[in-house]
Amino acid sequence: MNSVFDYNSAINRRQFFRKNGTGLGVAALSSLMARTGIGHAAETPAPDLAHLQHFAPKAKRAIYISLIGAPSQIDLFDYKPELQKRFKEDLKKYLAEQGQRLTGMTSGQAAFPLAPSIFKFAQHGQSGAWISELLPYTAKMADDICIIKSMHTEAINHEPANQLVYTGSMQAGKASMGSWLSYGLGSMNEDLPTFVVLHATHSSPYANVQAISARLWGAGFLPGKHAGVAFRSKGDPVLYLKDSPGISRDLRRSMLDGLNAMNQKSYEVVGDPSIQTRIQQYEMAFRMQASVPELADMSGEPEHVHELYGEDSKVRGTFANSAMMARRLLERGTRFVQIFHRGWDQHGNLPRDLTSQCKDVDQGCYGLIQDLKQRGMLEDTLVIWGGEFGRTVYSQGQLTETNYGRDHHPRCFSIWMAGGGVKGGQVYGETDDMSYNITQNPVHIRDLHATLLHQLGLDHTRLTYKHQGLDQRLTGVEPAKVVKDVLA
Repeated sequence: MNSVFDYNSAINRRQFFRKNGTGLGVAALSSLMARTGIGHAAETPAPDLAHLQHFAPKAKRAIYISLIGAPSQIDLFDYKPELQKRFKEDLKKYLAEQGQRLTGMTSGQAAFPLAPSIFKFAQHGQSGAWISELLPYTAKMADDICIIKSMHTEAINHEPANQLVYTGSMQAGKASMGSWLSYGLGSMNEDLPTFVVLHATHSSPYANVQAISARLWGAGFLPGKHAGVAFRSKGDPVLYLKDSPGISRDLRRSMLDGLNAMNQKSYEVVGDPSIQTRIQQYEMAFRMQASVPELADMSGEPEHVHELYGEDSKVRGTFANSAMMARRLLERGTRFVQIFHRGWDQHGNLPRDLTSQCKDVDQGCYGLIQDLKQRGMLEDTLVIWGGEFGRTVYSQGQLTETNYGRDHHPRCFSIWMAGGGVKGGQVYGETDDMSYNITQNPVHIRDLHATLLHQLGLDHTRLTYKHQGLDQRLTGVEPAKVVKDVLA
C-alpha cells in the first residue's frame, strides 16, 4: 500500500505545467503591477487576485429576497380591471395562436377559463403604482421601491427557472450570483462570510413548497470559499459554534495551526486548490465561533425596531426575523444576503395560499427598507424582491367566483427593487391587457444580473473566470444590458 507521502509526491503532467507556469505568471504580474500601480480594490485582498471593481459603485452590499414558487403578478402588481368582464372566457384558441408552452399540470385541460384577480387594487405613492390589498405595507413604501412589471425568462419549470435566476444558467454547475459578488468584491469582514443564505419559514400548512438545493448558492467553478454559507433557522445558526467540553480556545487554535501546516505541505506537493479552500474554511469557522453568537443575539434590538418588522421578528426563522438578521449581517460587513422564502407555487386555492404568503413577508420587507433607511444604509444597499417567473391569466383546474389556481408563466412577471442607486417611486415596463405579453421595456433575467453587478461597481462583461477554456461570466454569452432607466 502506498504511503501518504508517496501520494503527495505524485505529480501529473497538468500539475507540472501549472506549477511552473504559475511561477512565471506571478513574476510577470508583479512586474506589471509595479509599473502600473494596479492593486486589488476589495477591502480584504484575495489570494486569487479576484477582479477589481471596474468603476465607482452605487451600492456596497445587496439583499435578494427570493420567493420560491413564483408570486402571481396579476394578483399583486399587474392590475388588469378589464378582465372582470371576461370571467371564465375560454382562452384555448388564444393560447394556441400565441404558441403557448403548457406544463404537464395544465396540458390535459379541456378548457382554459380566464380568471380575473379577486383582490382589490389601489394606487399608491407619487407614481400612482397599483398595488394589491394583499400587500398593505408594501403599498406604504411605494415611493421607496421601483416596480418592474416586464421581467421575462425562458424557463417554464421551477428548477431550471431558479437556476437561471440565481446562477445565470439553466444548466447545473454554474456559480451563483452571490458567489460572483464574493469573487469580484472580496470581504468587508474576515470574521463573517461574505455571502450568507437565510431560509425563512412559511406559516401556511397548505403551501405548495418547492424543493431547492445548494446549487442556487453554490460556488460552481469558482473557488469554494465564495459559496454561500447557509444559516439555520432553528438552534445555532451554524453547527458546532461551541467547542467540545475540555477544549479551550487556545487548544483549538493550536490544533488548527497544526492542521493547517499539514494541509499547506500537502498543497505545496499536490497543488490541489481545494486544499487551500479547506484551510480557509477551518479559519473562517474558528473566527465565526466568536462572531456569530453576538450576531445572532437580538436581545439588544430596541422595541421600536421590532415594531417596524412586526411581532414575528422575535421568532427565530420567520421571514421578519430573517430580514432583521439580514440587516445585522450587512451592518457587520457581509456583502450579500439571500433570503429564501418558499411556498409561492399556487396551482390551486390561490386566494387562500397567496394571502398567507403575502402576510408572511409584507411587513418584514417594509421593516427592512425603513430600518435600512433610518440607519443611512439604504442608499448603498441594493434590495431585490421577486420569484422565478409569473403566473397564468387562465385558471388551472376548476374556476369559481371565489377560488382558482394559476400555472407557470415565463413571458412576464413582476419584481421590485429598492436602494443602492435605484430610483424609487416608479413603475417600469408594461404588459398587455391579459398580463400575458410584455408591451414596453422588457427586462430579461440577464439584464437584472447586469444591473445588479453594475450597481456594485462591476461590469458584467469584464467579471469573468477561466473555466474549461472559456471566460465564464454570470450573464453568459447572450445579450444583456444594464437597465439604466430604473437607476437614479
